[in-house]
Amino acid sequence: MTNSETKATLSFSDGSPALEMPIYKGSIGPDVIDIRKLYGSTGMFTYDPGFMSTAACNSSITYIDGDKGELLYRGYPIEQLAVNGGDFLETCYLLLNGELPNAAQKTEFVATVTNHTMVHEQMQFFFRGFRRDAHPMSVLVGTVGALASFYHDSLDINDPHHREVSAIRLIAKMPTLVAMAYKYSIGQPFVYPRNDLSYSANFMHMMFSTPCAPYKTNEVLVRALDRILILHADHEQNASTSTVRLAGSSGANPFACIAAGIACLWGPAHGGANEAALSMLEEIGSVDNIPTFIAQVKDKNSGVKLMGFGHRVYKNYDPRAKLMRETCYEVLQELGLQDDPLFKLAMALEKIALEDEYFVSRKLYPNVDFYSGIVQRALGIPTALFTGIFALARTVGWIAQWKEMISDPEQKIGRPRQLFVGAAKRDVPAIDKR
Repeated sequence: MTNSETKATLSFSDGSPALEMPIYKGSIGPDVIDIRKLYGSTGMFTYDPGFMSTAACNSSITYIDGDKGELLYRGYPIEQLAVNGGDFLETCYLLLNGELPNAAQKTEFVATVTNHTMVHEQMQFFFRGFRRDAHPMSVLVGTVGALASFYHDSLDINDPHHREVSAIRLIAKMPTLVAMAYKYSIGQPFVYPRNDLSYSANFMHMMFSTPCAPYKTNEVLVRALDRILILHADHEQNASTSTVRLAGSSGANPFACIAAGIACLWGPAHGGANEAALSMLEEIGSVDNIPTFIAQVKDKNSGVKLMGFGHRVYKNYDPRAKLMRETCYEVLQELGLQDDPLFKLAMALEKIALEDEYFVSRKLYPNVDFYSGIVQRALGIPTALFTGIFALARTVGWIAQWKEMISDPEQKIGRPRQLFVGAAKRDVPAIDKR
C-alpha cells in the first residue's frame, strides 16, 4: 500500500480539535483511511457492525469487485484460471506462492502434496467416537483440529519451514478426511489414497471405491470436481477467512485455525448455500409447481426465498456462475441426466429467473452455489457433504491467508471493540434488601 496525497480530516461539532488521518491506496480497489490513532487521540472508536466498511488487513491474495462481477486470484481473473490455468493444485500453488508454477515447480509441488495424503492410522479411532449420523462438518471440525496432536514437528508458527509443511499437510489430508467422514457415515470401510491419481481423481476414488468395486475414473467428472475446487479456493476476507485470521492472530497452530474456519463455514449464512438451493428444489418437487413457488417468492409476506440466486458480494453476475453452469451441463450430458426430474426442475427454474423481469431487475441471477449443488448431486455426493467439499476447496485459501497474516509485521492480535449499551457501574445491594 502507498500513502495518498490527500488526507482525511475528522471534525467535531462540539469544537474538539480536528483529527487528520492518512489515506492509503492499494493496487486496485477502494482507498482506506488509517484510523489506528483514533482512540488514542479522541477516546472514541468507530462503529461498524459486521466490519462491512473496515479493512482489517492488507492482502495480496484475492481481490473482488462485486459491482463489476470480478474475482482475481493473485491478479488472474477466475474465468482464465478455471479454463486455462491448469488443475486445482496449480491454483493452490498460485495462492500459496503468488505465481503460477513452471513445469518443474508443478511436478515437485504435486509430488509433495501427493506424498502427504495419508493420515495417521490412529485417526480412525477419532471417527469411531462420532455417531454415524453426525453431520460431516462436525466431524471435520474435530478431526482437522486433532491433526495438531499428530504433527508436533510443524507447529512453530514462527518457523517458515514449519508453516510450509503445515500448509502442504492440510491441503493433502483434507480430501482424505472428507472422504473418511463420508465413508464413516454410510458404514463403509475407509479407502486409502492412491499416489498414481490426480488430486481430484484421488478424492473421488476415496469417496466411491469399495474393496469389492474400485472406482473407475471419468475425466469429465474429475474435471468438474476440479473446477468446483478452483472456483471455491478463496474469496477474500469473508467470515470464515476472517475467523482463520482472527484465530491465527493469537498464535494458535494452523490446524486449530483451519478447524475454526470450518466451524464458521458450517453456518447456513456462509457455506450452506448450495445445500439450501438443492433443498429448495426438492421442496418445489416438480416443474408444475414452479409458478406457485415463484408467486410465493414475489410475495414479501410469504417468507419464501429463492435460494442459489443473487449474491451478497456480487451486485452483478457472479463470475464463477457462468463457469459452473458450463460444467453443470457437461456433467448432466455425460451422465445422461438431462431428463432427471430434479435436474429438469433446476433448469426450468434457471430459465424463469433469467427471463422474469422481477428477478432480472433485482439482479437475482443464478450464483455458483446453484450450479455447484446440482453438479455435486450428479457426481453422487450427498447433500450433507456439500459444505465439506466447500471446506476442502477453501482450505488452500485459508492457509494462504494465514501464512500472509503470520508474515505481516503490522499484524496484531485481533481485538474488536464495542459500543456498550448495558447497565453502568452500580453497587450490589445487601442480601436483606434484594
